[in-house]
Parts: sequence; structure tokens; C-alpha cells
Amino acid sequence: MVSENEIIIAFLFKRSGKEKMSFSELYLNLSMDLNWFSPEDAKKFLNDAIKKNLLIKEDDQILLSFDINKITIPLGFSPSKRVFFEKKNQKGIEEINILEQIVKKIHEKTNLKEQQIIDKINEISKEKNIDEDIAALLVGKEYEIEINDFFKVIEN
Repeated sequence: MVSENEIIIAFLFKRSGKEKMSFSELYLNLSMDLNWFSPEDAKKFLNDAIKKNLLIKEDDQILLSFDINKITIPLGFSPSKRVFFEKKNQKGIEEINILEQIVKKIHEKTNLKEQQIIDKINEISKEKNIDEDIAALLVGKEYEIEINDFFKVIEN
């Protein structure tokens, strides 16, 4: 499944037409040009992407670790900040991304492509002005998927 982080990174590199960029060029694009993050959050996002091996730091340049040509950028794409960073509970343990779990469950039961499911979730999220997690629950209900386990987690 293509993560939202990969879509953001693919968007940045496709938009620039470059194969590598400086760290500052990337974070300025995220914060100043696109206004998706504050400069500090953009730096955190990029450092997190490097830690997760989505980006490779080589001297003073940042390179991709995956093929961006295989990623489709949804029309009108705008990222949700809470998907960028995995949440940590009070003990500092990373929690599993609920949105990814719901998408995976819908994919397994319907055989729809994960990107189709994500597109549908994003569409409902924007149309109804609700969080992606809630939109994912609505999509799950639409396909009669058992998703009651996710209600309490999302509610918190």
C-alpha cells in the first residue's frame, strides 16, 4: 500500500522535475511554497522520511529510495498532518496507523485496489469535511466490512 508519506514525497519530486534536492529545498517547498507544514514540522517530516528509508541522504542532497513513477497523485491532493507522524502512546511506543489498517481490511474483503480505497476515503473526507479515519469507517460500512473494533480507537 502506498502511504501518504510516499505520495507527499512523490508530489514534491514530480513537481520539481528533479531526481535529488537539498534538504532546505524540500522543507521550504513543504512549508513556504505549498503551505502544508510549518518549517519545523516540514523538517520533522523529512527527517522521519529519512529514518523510514523513504528518502536517502547523500552528502548535502536528498534522493528517493522508491520509484515515484509508480505512484498516482490524487487530483487536488492535500495531505492530512496527523498521518505524517506515527503517534506514540505515553510509553513512547509507536501505535499502528488506524487508517492503514482499515484500508487493508477493506482491500482484503473487497479486492479493490488500495489506491482506489484511499481515493474514495479522501473524496468522502473532503466532501463531508471529516477526518480521513471517519471517512474510512464510512467506506468500510458501505462495503459491509466489520469495523466496530476501530470505533473506540478513533474516538480517542
